[in-house]
Amino acid sequence: MIAFIRGTVASYGADYVVIDHEGMGWRVHYPHTDTLSLNQAVMIYTYLHVSENDLQLYGFESQEEEEFFLRLINVKGLGPRTAMNMLAHTNYRTLIGAIEQGNVATLKSLPGIGAKTASQIVLDLKGKLVAAEKEGTAYSSEIQDACEALKNLGYKQGDISAAAKAMNEQPGLKTEDYVRIGLQFMMKKKMGG
Repeated sequence: MIAFIRGTVASYGADYVVIDHEGMGWRVHYPHTDTLSLNQAVMIYTYLHVSENDLQLYGFESQEEEEFFLRLINVKGLGPRTAMNMLAHTNYRTLIGAIEQGNVATLKSLPGIGAKTASQIVLDLKGKLVAAEKEGTAYSSEIQDACEALKNLGYKQGDISAAAKAMNEQPGLKTEDYVRIGLQFMMKKKMGG
């Protein structure tokens, strides 16, 4: 619903930031407050968590970090506050590595994560994270931006990954050119070509 907020840092605490966006202060749970300073211009990707009697905004440095957070909160017994706490204590790429290696000990060392939850995270997510992570780092920022645009248009991650490979065959183009290539790829796929 609220994809991101762009503004300046009005205040921040140990686990939150208040972003001034055109005179409105948005309080966002944020795992990287140690990187902030007052009046700093920021753009934070957000996820709105709706529960029975509460609305909470959670913020992220990148869409990849947000996507990882969303996978974490789909693990049985893992809520958004615990997932946010995990991201505050270690980089999400480190967490992906630990999950892919089945390293329960590393996960258990994080606050709020017991043996049962750590095992459940590995069980639910192992093998589902690394492919997207590897693909994301292999492509230029223009291709990554084009993939993000396709995602925003509602295309599935698997189709976007296949389109990214087609884009990568034509290096050195602008983002809009890659979006065009991606859309052409999707049309061919839809037509069965």
